[in-house]
Amino acid sequence: MRKLLIGVVVSLAFAMISLTMVGRSLPRPTGPTDSEAAKQRAAADLFAAVVTVARVAPAPFTQTVLATGSLVAREEILVGPEVEGLRIIEVLADEGQRVKKGEVLARLVADTLDAQVAQNDAALARTAAAVAQAKASIVQAEAHLVESRNAYERAKPLRQAGHMTEAVFDQREEAARTAEAQLAAAQDGLKVAEAERAQVEAQRRELLWRRGRVEVTAAADGIISRRMARVGGYAAGAAEPMFRIVAKGEVELDAEVVETRLAAIAVGQRARVEVSGFGEVEGTVRLVSPEVDKSTRLGRVRIFLGDSPGLHVGAFARASIATAASNGLAVPAAAVLYGTDGPTAQVVRGHRVETHRIKTGLAADALVEVREGLAEGDLVVARAGTFLRDGDMVQPAFVEGAKAEAQR
Repeated sequence: MRKLLIGVVVSLAFAMISLTMVGRSLPRPTGPTDSEAAKQRAAADLFAAVVTVARVAPAPFTQTVLATGSLVAREEILVGPEVEGLRIIEVLADEGQRVKKGEVLARLVADTLDAQVAQNDAALARTAAAVAQAKASIVQAEAHLVESRNAYERAKPLRQAGHMTEAVFDQREEAARTAEAQLAAAQDGLKVAEAERAQVEAQRRELLWRRGRVEVTAAADGIISRRMARVGGYAAGAAEPMFRIVAKGEVELDAEVVETRLAAIAVGQRARVEVSGFGEVEGTVRLVSPEVDKSTRLGRVRIFLGDSPGLHVGAFARASIATAASNGLAVPAAAVLYGTDGPTAQVVRGHRVETHRIKTGLAADALVEVREGLAEGDLVVARAGTFLRDGDMVQPAFVEGAKAEAQR
């Protein structure tokens, strides 16, 4: 009995192998009259592999590059005190507040500057008096010089006629020279007085400038993102800025992209940005950094988002940048096999498998664009594998369109 069972199993296996070989070698039925061939074909179909196929059809493609990063200000303005060492007595703006250019954000104490301006007023009056005194000295020295010269000129003929001694003549000559020296000294005194007045006036302009800067104002329209000013604190230029302003409220995404995809990104490309806790927002690539970080192998991209109340500086965001678009023939990504000879696809024609070399294009979601090697309407094995060879008989399970297969 045991030997009989073994013989039956061997016979069945031999019969199945024979039927498979017949199915591979028999021609396809050509007409309704060829009933014998049709019967053989039907018998062979019982042992054909069932495969899922998808029809090659046109579809739109958009190639995207993913980038992640944080939101930053398009342009950040640092507001600090122009006058250092003064105490803050009033803060008029807070974080999140929209401000206009020239709007007062904080005030500093001005008592010390007022006292310095009063001292400068006194110094300016003193220098003005010194200038007037120097001018009067010049007038007096000029009159004395004229008198001395006239006396000297009258002494010359008297000395020649012998009516004046040499000693008296020398005295008049020395008096004329002394008057000339006194006039020069008076003129130099005027220059010194005028220089002192100019110095005091320059100090006054500086004091008035400092006095006019005790009010800290916004340099441009925008939103205050951070406030460090505190009442009672002292203004210092070397310290943290008193205010940080997001100019015009405009925000952008400072994102990082792998260096292999950086070349596909260009200024002006559209992007969809998903902001954590906010949702999606449209953006535009504003800047592509020419430098790649040597340690992380990442490049930087700036995506402009604009002014939106829901966008907060520092929030995490993920961007999808559209780098290319086309409308071509689509097949499921699983239908493409990649080998040493390039990409291929397995086409089903007349229940037989044919391997075609193809040229691929863009990829989007679970679809791949085929630019060469296939025609619209062809049936391809949706889940290609190495178990199928040219000429293998298969039973196709139809899925209309590559998109329908991709969605399964």
